[in-house]
Amino acid sequence: MLRKFYRFYKNHYYEMTGAIIGLIIGLSLVFLGVLNTIIVALCIGAGLFIGKKLKSDKNFIKNILDKILPPGSYR
Repeated sequence: MLRKFYRFYKNHYYEMTGAIIGLIIGLSLVFLGVLNTIIVALCIGAGLFIGKKLKSDKNFIKNILDKILPPGSYR
């Protein structure tokens, strides 16, 4: 049974992933509302962006803080 599901998922990866994402968005809209769902989506996007930047540049946050705060004030 599990092998059949895995084979089905592997053959229909994009369709299944799209359906799961649609289900999550639909449930979020029903239970949280439109504005809260947008805020959650923006937070997820910001976290994805920061995580991607940190993967390529380990000093990303330090560089941002150097631009915002006076040098050395956060260390």
